[in-house]
Amino acid sequence: MQLRRAAIVSPLRTPVGKFLGALAPLEAGALGAIILKALVERSGIDPERVDDVIFSQGYGSAEAPAIGHWSWLAAGLPLEVPGYQVDRRCGSGLQSVVNAAMMVQTGAADVVVAGGVESMSNVEHYTTDLRQGVRFGDMTLHDRLTRGRLMSQPIERFGVISGMIETAENLAKDYGISREASDAYAVRSHQRAAAAWDEGKFDAQLVPVEIPQRRGDPVVFAKDEGFRADASMESLGALRAIEGKTNPDAVVTAGNASQQNDAASACLVVAEDKLEELGLEPMLWLHGWAAAGCDPSRMGIGPVPAVDRLFTRSGMGWDDIGMVELNEAFAPQVLAVLKGWGWSDDDSRRDMLNVNGSGISLGHPIGATGGRILADMAHEMQRREVRFGLETMCIGGGQGMAAIFERAS
Repeated sequence: MQLRRAAIVSPLRTPVGKFLGALAPLEAGALGAIILKALVERSGIDPERVDDVIFSQGYGSAEAPAIGHWSWLAAGLPLEVPGYQVDRRCGSGLQSVVNAAMMVQTGAADVVVAGGVESMSNVEHYTTDLRQGVRFGDMTLHDRLTRGRLMSQPIERFGVISGMIETAENLAKDYGISREASDAYAVRSHQRAAAAWDEGKFDAQLVPVEIPQRRGDPVVFAKDEGFRADASMESLGALRAIEGKTNPDAVVTAGNASQQNDAASACLVVAEDKLEELGLEPMLWLHGWAAAGCDPSRMGIGPVPAVDRLFTRSGMGWDDIGMVELNEAFAPQVLAVLKGWGWSDDDSRRDMLNVNGSGISLGHPIGATGGRILADMAHEMQRREVRFGLETMCIGGGQGMAAIFERAS
């Protein structure tokens, strides 16, 4: 059987909200419904032609189980369309696109919605103590956000890893990444995001969100909340290292780490031979993808083995790539990955990396990040007439994922 090419159509995203910020009143299922409505309207797809809906979410909840299907129904779209949920942590959004592409390539579907959503502002606290009752003593409530990071790998095998910050500090030590270099990279990210907003680079991909108010008309949320246009070495340098009390050499601060955020993203993944019939215009083709595991205590290095595996499988290399989008979990993590790739401090390839900012400046709404990156990369590849773009991310628990996309026109 010959595989069909999988086209990426109408990649969209909402603006990214801060933790407990503008999007906090909307839970994940509602955010998902908003992006799905917008995708159907802007692409012009007949929703009855959609074969499946795949949504990623890093912090799934019983409030909206199988959130791809839940949000589709909440959007008032056809009952006959099924949907499900996928979780590969930070790689979840890209995985939803890959899953959709595999369905299309193999003929299992012609049109699949792929996307992701996260409302980190609404991630719940929970307990594992009450199923069989508590006769005496205390009950523990876990914050799913922090607990998910602590339990991202089996403690019995790897010991306690306090969270993702610890993994970034490990890489800073392993690769000799300084606080100054980390802050300088973070300033770059914020400045590039601010410049992109000033130049209107996100306009075509943005879906404004109406925030209901207790009184009066809804407030329209139409701009990312997290980037700092005034970021400087002085302002970031004044921040304390998060683990500074226990590690005098710590480099990670609130200013050079990714944020906790709320957002949604989505696109259509369509079989090449159905595009004309459906009146759809592709932006990208999925060219290839790979995932790889790594030491959970150094999870941030995941893009290095993932990209290496992808290049080996595809027969491609850095000379073929014209744009790179990396999720920016932490500045020292990014700099360690660049060293792992063999990029020097003055490597010209750095000019094609995260050209409009990324997780440090724009935010990292876990399940929506892959789609946010894809939307930005797709539009930037069109502007720059880049043929091949690479999307890659590190993944909590010790993984990396990468995919190559080809510009369609």
